[in-house]
Amino acid sequence: MMNHASKEKKEEKRLMLLLGIWFILSAFTPIPISAASGAIFILNGEITAEPVAGPEDDLKKIEPAPAGFSRFTDYANGYSIYVPGDSYTDVSLSPVVNVFISSTSRMEIYYDNFYGTQADAYQYMEYGNRFARNTRDHTVLSDQMLNINGFDVHLLKWDRRKLAKIADDKNHYASIEMAKNGNEVYTILIKSSQPIANELNIARSFTLIERRGTPKFSKHFAHSTTLLNDETRKLYDEYFGMDSPLRWGIFEVSAPQTFETLDPLETSVNYQFPILVRYQSLDEHLPLHTLEQAYQRQRYLELTLQTFYQFQDTSGVIYDILDGKYDEYFTEYAVRLKTFGHPVLFRLNNEMNGDWCLYSPFHYSKDPELYKALWRYVQNVFAANGVDNVLWVWNPHDLSLPDFKWNHYLMYYPGDEYVDIIGLTGYNTGTYFPGEKWREFAAIYSELYNDYDRHFGKPFMITEFGSNSVGGDKVAWLSSMFSEIGQLSKIKIAIWWNGIDYDSKGVPGRIYLLNETPETTAAFRQGLAKFPAQLLPKAIGPR
Repeated sequence: MMNHASKEKKEEKRLMLLLGIWFILSAFTPIPISAASGAIFILNGEITAEPVAGPEDDLKKIEPAPAGFSRFTDYANGYSIYVPGDSYTDVSLSPVVNVFISSTSRMEIYYDNFYGTQADAYQYMEYGNRFARNTRDHTVLSDQMLNINGFDVHLLKWDRRKLAKIADDKNHYASIEMAKNGNEVYTILIKSSQPIANELNIARSFTLIERRGTPKFSKHFAHSTTLLNDETRKLYDEYFGMDSPLRWGIFEVSAPQTFETLDPLETSVNYQFPILVRYQSLDEHLPLHTLEQAYQRQRYLELTLQTFYQFQDTSGVIYDILDGKYDEYFTEYAVRLKTFGHPVLFRLNNEMNGDWCLYSPFHYSKDPELYKALWRYVQNVFAANGVDNVLWVWNPHDLSLPDFKWNHYLMYYPGDEYVDIIGLTGYNTGTYFPGEKWREFAAIYSELYNDYDRHFGKPFMITEFGSNSVGGDKVAWLSSMFSEIGQLSKIKIAIWWNGIDYDSKGVPGRIYLLNETPETTAAFRQGLAKFPAQLLPKAIGPR
């Protein structure tokens, strides 16, 4: 029989081994922590042998449980639950989600608190599951309200077809939403490559514990870029270097197809915008001629590809892309980009955390992993065709709608190796439309900037923004914006969206025009005078 001292020695060796493995792996990337026999404590994202946790610490525990499970206890988020016993545990995004990955499944646990918001637990259960109405792409197996251990529980199970472009695709789902009360909900989302049969056992194992401590982020992001040719690297270094000054771009709907509107606009503000914006959907292929027109005028495009159709049913398109049905489209797209050869700021499926976007996972199994899979798929097609003239711009909206944890913007980040530039987008929409409010520039961007700065080691750009004139003093807004934006030093380019959003009757509701009045034009001219208007580096003559 092993004596007490020998047991302690063995436990110490086991913990030291785990700590050593964790140290080696974490030196490269935040690899999830593996459960093992005996209790393991995780303090602020790291395995610890002595779990002494204060009120600002984030303590978790993993211990063996019966029937192939482990019990995971999250003190900071206030719950304990069974998780697959062979899973790896990723708590690096603890304020948003805890993730458990096994050989066949992925389990995500979220805590939402709707106190002080317009939503409640039961609206959450209804609105967040509307994707299931698309019965062509989703087969609902169960949709019922239950009472489990005193919780009102919404159980939704569904399948979708397996997708050829995702290895070991997890196409079986179970969503267990457990209402603690009318404002607080815990969600257990299970995804599996095999049919799910243990969701009720998992739900019954869920218990509340006294909350103590504070959920903390422990994921570390790196400064890195994708593979870039010399010209694109030169643009990146000049425009996105640590010491690069802030420069400006513009969306003007007719440019760069024609400069008839943009030329006099630039004259009126005494500034030549080096970055223009072009949107496209799947209705067209890469607009090579547009890229060339812009380049001949010493402009570059923030080319925004949004994977939907303008005038067709777009339900199922994300699934179709990841099933290989658009291989030819993206291969041709990549070949044309390679032919162009000059730098392109490529923004794929921006504002993905907004339910107004038809490619948002709000419409696709509320599964942000599909968004990341699509991003990586497109990038891999580009790489296979030698595309090295693209700067990848990843761009959530500042407001996640619906504002649920599974729709948090960090759930969509595809990885440092797939992203060059972090895009920020937030508008002062004004007060024309119900539910919208006037927001000053600092109210939008100060908190957003600080939040992103905590997470990302990459340069930022405001990919599009603007201020309405309905609901406040636009000239004063512009004056404040120009005096405050320079303090956000990681923002290297800011792009004004020079357009109008109309209501259903064709009445202007959001008027973002910088030249709306002589006073707004003057405010822009005065503000832009502080910033360089240098043109981008450009080769002479054809490539």
